[in-house]
Amino acid sequence: MRTSARSLMASAAHASRGLTPGPAALLPPIPLYRRLLRAHRKFLPSEMRVLGDEYIKAEFRAHRNVDNPAHMIGFLTEWQMYAQKIEGDSWVGEKLDKSKIEKMSDEQIAQLYELMQAIRKRDSEGGELES
Repeated sequence: MRTSARSLMASAAHASRGLTPGPAALLPPIPLYRRLLRAHRKFLPSEMRVLGDEYIKAEFRAHRNVDNPAHMIGFLTEWQMYAQKIEGDSWVGEKLDKSKIEKMSDEQIAQLYELMQAIRKRDSEGGELES
């Protein structure tokens, strides 16, 4: 990821000019990763933080050697928007956008299902989370 981070950032700047408003500047992978973990530490209850941190670490590990710049830009953009939502507390009670679900691959749908199962298991074992 390091070798192509600069080219990804340049591509992101050009690609974002004609799109709907999103993150102002796309963060490189390592600073974004750190920002996400800090946001979890600061804004999430401990049970959610543990699950979220594990998921972030696994996703960034899985995308470490991605060669497709468009895929990497999409990955970083979505995680950066997630960080903004966590920091702004606008994620509470939010549902997934149907258009995003329709664009997901079978593997992504399976990951989403596994995440849902992990949350349900945690809730059944430890009760509901209180904010």
